[in-house]
Amino acid sequence: MRRRTPPPPSPLPQCEGVDPVRVRLPAGNTWATVRDHLVERLAAGAGVIDGMLDAGLIVDADGRPVPRDMAYAPGMFVWFHRELPDEERVPFPVDVVYRDEHVVVADKPHFLATTPRGSHVAETALARLRRQLGTPALSAAHRLDRLTAGLVLFTVRPEERGAYQSLFRDRRVEKVYEAVAPYDPRVDLPRTVRSRIVKPRGQLAAQEVDGEPNAETRIELLARREGIARYRLLPRTGQTHQLRVHMSALGLPILGDPLYPVVTGPVAVGDFRRPLQLLAREMEFTDPVTGRTHRFVSRRELGAWPSQAAADAADAGAP
Repeated sequence: MRRRTPPPPSPLPQCEGVDPVRVRLPAGNTWATVRDHLVERLAAGAGVIDGMLDAGLIVDADGRPVPRDMAYAPGMFVWFHRELPDEERVPFPVDVVYRDEHVVVADKPHFLATTPRGSHVAETALARLRRQLGTPALSAAHRLDRLTAGLVLFTVRPEERGAYQSLFRDRRVEKVYEAVAPYDPRVDLPRTVRSRIVKPRGQLAAQEVDGEPNAETRIELLARREGIARYRLLPRTGQTHQLRVHMSALGLPILGDPLYPVVTGPVAVGDFRRPLQLLAREMEFTDPVTGRTHRFVSRRELGAWPSQAAADAADAGAP
């Protein structure tokens, strides 16, 4: 099997912890110039691309600005920085639980995306940690939903990223989540839920469909009070929104969920009052590089179920 030649290193530095965009010119002679291809491919409008080229914002592998009339060369790479969106700052810190020369384990807050995507670019856990720790090569080994809080594993060295990603692909990471949802005595717990989950392209919510199960979750009741309960969730697979879908299917939708059981209107920008009550509480694995066994526990609390110490402190401060 022929190995693909890796791309050259970026000639541009990161901006706000965000990598520059890299574009490889595909084979073919459809375009006369690099400019013509970028106008068609990026769909940003000729005026935008011409302005970037004239300002020297699009460069080749040597960091030299690409002129408007540069001839098209299949296989060539160019780089540029996307214009960062005007993002609302998520007013909660990303805590570092553990750090060594190979990995960083972070305790992500609700509302913060793991990696740049869509309108969330600089305000992501990855970009923040790169800036905070001074580690521009930091990468995410997996992703946690923007609305879910808790533990996320990042890799320090690009050449080791694949080894850590394989832990999640091969289901060699023991993950424990906690959730707060309604309590229903008719739901017999503990139980293991298996179903087939798909997420149609362009839709916000995933759904259960007929067919061979591809998602499995163990659900346990930890405690209950006043119509709600705290649950322990152990996913055996990693389908999109799996825990949220399975809890909703049992008639126990996780508190604060804007998608399940029904999609509600979008939350206003800057409204952080109703976080999804789902937390990636524990993570355990054998390090594929060092051989060490790691077990990490999130220090975060679900707001709908404060710890007894937090409840006692609140009571002590009440008039």
